[in-house]
This record gives sequence, C-alpha cells and structure tokens, in this order.
Amino acid sequence: MGSEFSIWLLVVGLVAGGALTWLVMAELGRRDEEISERELMAEAAWMVGAVDDARLDAQLAEDVLRAHRRYLGFPPPDALISPDELAALERQAAEAGRAEG
Repeated sequence: MGSEFSIWLLVVGLVAGGALTWLVMAELGRRDEEISERELMAEAAWMVGAVDDARLDAQLAEDVLRAHRRYLGFPPPDALISPDELAALERQAAEAGRAEG
C-alpha cells in the first residue's frame, strides 16, 4: 500500500508542478501581432481620450501604433544610440565618405 501511495503522490506532484510551471512561464499579456487592424483604430481612439491632449488626434495615434508595430518587426539593434549621437555618427560617415571619394 505504501508504494501505491508514493506513486500516486508522484503523479499528483508532477501534474501540480507542471501546472505551476505553466502559470509562472505563461505570457498572459497580448502581443502587437494579435491586435487586428480594426482594433488598432479603436486603440488609437482610446489613446486620444486617455492622453487628453489637443495635439494628438486619432490618425496620429494610429500612425504611431503602426510605426511601433513595424519597429517590433525589425531585428534587435546591436547597440542603443540616442538620436543626437546618431545624427553625429551619420555626419561623420558622410564626411568620411566624401574624404575617400
């Protein structure tokens, strides 16, 4: 009877452990690719109301959301560079190109 009980405990422990692991590892949040085009427009309208700024309209919010979706499709950058540093690097590359050619 002792070994049968041990096997039963092992099975219950494996099932409980698997369920707990799934709960911890599961990503319950939504991803951008799960949001349909129709819902994107609704999200943009919601964003305009949530921000409550006269400079933001639904079309601008929708454009920003679409740009963000495209950004997420790119491979990760090798290094994060601030926009100011990026402009300086582009100028240096252009100057170096002119000096070579």
